[in-house]
Amino acid sequence: MGLRRGSNGAESRRPQRVLLLGAGYASLALAAIGAVLPLMPTTVFLLIAAWCFGRASPALRQRLLSHPRFGGALRDWEQHGAISPRAKRAAVLAMALSWMLVVLAFRDPVASALAGGCMALVGIFIVTRPSRPGQRRRGGQG
Repeated sequence: MGLRRGSNGAESRRPQRVLLLGAGYASLALAAIGAVLPLMPTTVFLLIAAWCFGRASPALRQRLLSHPRFGGALRDWEQHGAISPRAKRAAVLAMALSWMLVVLAFRDPVASALAGGCMALVGIFIVTRPSRPGQRRRGGQG
């Protein structure tokens, strides 16, 4: 009935691989847009792309990790959970500006509060990550 497995089960993984590659390339496209649009994030989409490529195409994942501009940040996050101070400032500023747009565009206190609360929690998470590999997280966790 289902998919027949070859000697290594590759046939059964093909649809998943195609979906992961599609999601990886879509995330990469969104990251490219984020590189030029100030309110669109870049790193989160690169992280998603690296995750997808890691499961579907290790060679593509390695290309991302070797990229001269973005590879270092991806490796720091993957290996140490570190986010550079510059990336932290950019993320928090982008979230603050996005929240102001929500407040002005929707003029709905509930939507503004929900968006603000979510962004505040994400901001706290980002700010409390180590800034450099090997640095301990704030609060003594490591």
